[in-house]
Amino acid sequence: MILMGRSLCLPSPATVQELFSVARDANIIPDISLDPVLTTFLSPDSSAALRHQYAFLQRSMSTEQQTAFSLSLSGELGGTRVTCGGVGVVALALSVLFDQIYQQVRGSTEGGLSTQRSKAKMIFGISSSSRIGWIIQNYLHLLPGIANNHEKMAETTELYDNFLKLELLDHFERMTTKKRMSSVSMQQWLTGAAVHLHMRIHQVRLHSVPLGSAESLRLSYKSGLGRLLQDYTTYLRRNIQETGAPRPRKPQTRTVSGRRQTTANISSIPNMICSNYPLFNPSLVSPSNLTDRFNETTTPKSTAEISRICKTGGSNKTFGLKVTEGSDETSVGLTSRKTPNISTAYSRDEETGTLGLLVIEPSRNVSHNVRHHPCQSPAIQQALVYRIINAQDLDQNRNFFLYPEKVIHSLLRQRDDFELKAPSRTKPDI
Repeated sequence: MILMGRSLCLPSPATVQELFSVARDANIIPDISLDPVLTTFLSPDSSAALRHQYAFLQRSMSTEQQTAFSLSLSGELGGTRVTCGGVGVVALALSVLFDQIYQQVRGSTEGGLSTQRSKAKMIFGISSSSRIGWIIQNYLHLLPGIANNHEKMAETTELYDNFLKLELLDHFERMTTKKRMSSVSMQQWLTGAAVHLHMRIHQVRLHSVPLGSAESLRLSYKSGLGRLLQDYTTYLRRNIQETGAPRPRKPQTRTVSGRRQTTANISSIPNMICSNYPLFNPSLVSPSNLTDRFNETTTPKSTAEISRICKTGGSNKTFGLKVTEGSDETSVGLTSRKTPNISTAYSRDEETGTLGLLVIEPSRNVSHNVRHHPCQSPAIQQALVYRIINAQDLDQNRNFFLYPEKVIHSLLRQRDDFELKAPSRTKPDI
């Protein structure tokens, strides 16, 4: 059955899946989901998660490395016990610190352990050089050393709470009113909002702000997330573009005065001439009645000239054989390689045009060889928007700002301290 009309422009599920797989394999499918580290440590299970991480790192190190790890860690903390160390943003800060010191210990040389804490280029999936990333990284960098000082902890958290609040407000406005929407900006806002909410919750624990302050902030971010997800979906619909790979083209021919002429470059002729030039005879290629025309071309006029071409490797010339159908005319000539031959059957430009293109958003695109009818592209683009949105863990993002009352109270009741353990004598799990 021949598909007609609208049905011809509906892509098959297999075509959409193939294009989605191409984008996924090229790593251009955006991910705006909250980093699992955030959802793990900013939860009622943060204390258990931190103990598990600490024990895992201890088991993966030798006794010598465990000693270096504990010494460096206790130096950063100013002791072996951290007040509220297993809770919210403090647990998150300790988790980051554990990983940093672990990497330093495992990568240390005989020259000694570096005393400088390195700062990662990415933090929770966003760039640490972005304004939101910079605020979060610097705040978490300070917490381990001041967690046991209640007054300093409250003062620092209030300061960075204000920094992050103002930046998130500006960031939201840039995305919604100044057309700065992107996958990167979405993930930055989500990460910033999650950390900011738990900074406020920790201030409630420290009795710096009332409970209603955290609850109103949660509701504000719940509403803001709904607005941003709508704008983000619109953004994807506007930016996703797809063109299918064209079907293979037949050799191109040109018609001059009703006659079709085909030109082909025969690069092997010079080599043949160089090995057998004494036997070369132009009359074998050109009819004798066209000798005058043949002599007007750039064909070598003597064995001496052929010898000269062979000595130079014939690097700048190739033979061209032109046949005009519908006549007996045939001519052979040398053509400069530096001059493009627009009559060549398969040109390099045509080769580059055999691939389709899929664009998700600026800086995220990939070439592909998926073929389909051109009129299917709009439907494919809409289907890809749906697939990309479904690939995000949006339920988890929403749930993060949908805490029921009992979960809020559970978070506020957290008071778990964290205490370092002495290095064990067990062998590392390698």
